[in-house]
Amino acid sequence: MGCIRVDKITEYLCDPLQRCLKDDDPYVRKTAAVCVAKLFDINPELVEDRGFLDMLRDMLSDANPMVVANALAALQEIQEISGKEVLQITSHTLFKLLAALNECTEWGQVFILDSLINYQVQDSKDAEKIVERVLPRLQHVNSAVVLSAAKVVLRMMEEVRNDELIKVWTRKMAPPLVTLLSAEPEVQYVALRNINLIVQRWPQILAHEVKVFFCKYNDPIYVKMEKLEIMIKLASEKNIDQVLLEFKEYAQEIDVDFVRKAVRAIGRCAVSLEKAAQRCISVLLELIQTKVNYVVQEAVIVIKDIFRRYPNQYESIIAQLCENLESLDEPEAKASMIWIIGEYAERIDNADELLETFLETFPEETSMVQLQLLTATVKLFLKKPTDSVQRMIQLVLSCATNETDNPDLRDRAYVYWRLLSTDPEAAKDVVLTSKPVISDDAATLEPGLLKILMEQISTLASVYQKPADTFVSRQRLAVQTVDNVGALDAVELAASSAPVSDNGVSAAVPAAAPVAAAAPAVDLLGDDLLGDSSTAAAPAQPPASAAGLDDLLGGLSVSAAAAAPAPAPPPAAADPFDMFGAAPSPVATAAAASLPVLLSGEKGKGLTVSGKLRRSNGRIVYQLSIANASAGAVDGFMLQVNNNSFGLAPADQVVAVGSLAPGTSNTAQVVMTYNPAKHGQGSVSTRLQVAMRTNQLGVFYWDDTIPMSALLEEHGTIDGQTFLNTWRTLPQEVTQRLDTTISDIEAAKAKLQASNIFVLAHRPVPGTGQDALYATGRVFQAGQVLLELRLVRGTPGVDVAFKSERQDLADAVIGAVRSSLS
Repeated sequence: MGCIRVDKITEYLCDPLQRCLKDDDPYVRKTAAVCVAKLFDINPELVEDRGFLDMLRDMLSDANPMVVANALAALQEIQEISGKEVLQITSHTLFKLLAALNECTEWGQVFILDSLINYQVQDSKDAEKIVERVLPRLQHVNSAVVLSAAKVVLRMMEEVRNDELIKVWTRKMAPPLVTLLSAEPEVQYVALRNINLIVQRWPQILAHEVKVFFCKYNDPIYVKMEKLEIMIKLASEKNIDQVLLEFKEYAQEIDVDFVRKAVRAIGRCAVSLEKAAQRCISVLLELIQTKVNYVVQEAVIVIKDIFRRYPNQYESIIAQLCENLESLDEPEAKASMIWIIGEYAERIDNADELLETFLETFPEETSMVQLQLLTATVKLFLKKPTDSVQRMIQLVLSCATNETDNPDLRDRAYVYWRLLSTDPEAAKDVVLTSKPVISDDAATLEPGLLKILMEQISTLASVYQKPADTFVSRQRLAVQTVDNVGALDAVELAASSAPVSDNGVSAAVPAAAPVAAAAPAVDLLGDDLLGDSSTAAAPAQPPASAAGLDDLLGGLSVSAAAAAPAPAPPPAAADPFDMFGAAPSPVATAAAASLPVLLSGEKGKGLTVSGKLRRSNGRIVYQLSIANASAGAVDGFMLQVNNNSFGLAPADQVVAVGSLAPGTSNTAQVVMTYNPAKHGQGSVSTRLQVAMRTNQLGVFYWDDTIPMSALLEEHGTIDGQTFLNTWRTLPQEVTQRLDTTISDIEAAKAKLQASNIFVLAHRPVPGTGQDALYATGRVFQAGQVLLELRLVRGTPGVDVAFKSERQDLADAVIGAVRSSLS
């Protein structure tokens, strides 16, 4: 009965539940304890008024350990749902729980052990007593019990100041953790992720067990990668020879990703263990002699880090590195080698020749390599100002300032150019200054985060290595009233849609309307959400059991996870070297603008909804702000959209604003994804028809517009040859003239790129005095679009030519260009 989420059921549930909680049979009592948690999720006030919480607390002293475990689990669940402290573990309660620990089932033991984390110990003796009772659980056959017991022991170790006692406990914890690695690969992976956290806080526990983490030939790659991370953390001066021998073997295997990770592991050991650095470098040089391309490149990358960790100590190996220049074809490896050449240019006789080989392909290199080439050439000029080097520096500065679209590269080149031309000595102080020494913190968590995760060992948080509240939302499941069920029946029978007012917002459907009055309710299961005659006829409606989340009125199946609002990005700092007057950040500008009102308080029975579709972190999100000016609290907010030209639909229909009391407001971001069932037919339209349901006020409707700025994707660029070939094959272009004046081409490029419209080339049009910009972008679920912009600088008017397989996108995309340039 507790699983039937209808409010009327609770009237018939309370009395038998009260009797079952006091039944003579322990099986009945333990089952009733779980039912209390289910009832609390339906009607919290009823549970508190009928005294069920007090009865659960009394059951913690029950003689049956199964009843104790279930009562504890129910109280923990209620505490998580309500956010209130309903479970207080006192010294008396602690004794009862520890007494039940040895006799209850394995999952009951997990519940008890997890609850002990929240117990505030009084002194060291208190912690010793708990650990004494928990240590035998480390020998349990269930890995969940082992990890939960380890979590309790580690928590109590923080409270004890007796070093000898801690040493005894650490010796007892090592064998159970090692035993977990003999299970199947999936359990191994979970155990390794937890051990990764443990060794960051207490490395002495497994300091002598590094051999256990040596990789086996048949280990899955995800297990091997985790073992490598733990081996790096456990590496010490005593075992470094064994560890390096293992890493050297791994670096000669056939799995490229694993080989790269092994080579980087050698470098990280060198950075973290100063006395072992020479041995690590010897192994890296042996690997370089194998001439395997990806091994050599990874070795160069990690040797650069070693040079940064130990400056002016191991430069004798540079000659061997320079012998392998031809095998470097990856950007990071090239950039690392260029950094080494520039940093030690005074010790390399032919440094200018080596850099010149890279300068030959400067325009085609990635930005990472170009930036390093620029800095290395400046370093070389300051250390060896010969005629040939002077020609090199002029060439690279000219290329970086005149032939690149990368603002970072261009600005850095201007800074160097000005420094060199005005005060070379100041340039030396800036460019050749001593670098800060690096350390290996690549896989180390912040102390505060590590402390949180140590208390969440044996949960998903320890596997993700993120706090649970970053990926778990405690959104209550909507409870159905009898009126809701009647409305659901009406929806299944309805064939017509609600009338829409001139402003696109229809009258709300009352939550308590009788079935007869609900006849004209909107069919949210079909394709035509609002009965728009311009859309295609809806197909046959699926049965209610298959409707799932699409049924906003029924709401019988709701995802428990709700998308949390993304934090606003910090304001960008002013760039003192910005010579071109970069446009303000579009994200900051959008965040500052107020959201347009979608549903007025008059139409929404006191509920005002403001919002706009935006692009955030590579996703389309519906930014909503909801204010409640009605007489009562409103909750159960859910969102649905009608068929649209881009197939947009909420990833999770729950709008995570919680319960809004009268006079309060809240904001939420609803992530929008592609749903083929919502992809409308016909020509492109930016119209979006939206419905929002609430538990108290019913359903509301409004019309919104899908802005092209939300649809243009971040990674929508293509190369120039592809652009040219595609332009030739596409049909006749669509042209429009914009009443816009462009004086600064570079600023216009930056504005377009901020809107995810990427300028591939800029060419003067011979004999016309015009400039031509060739740009591209990719529209969400609509494909690539190509643009040609022709203009005369400082003169009003920009001619835009548009080509795409979807020619009906022309107006929307050209409108986005107009908005970007205005």
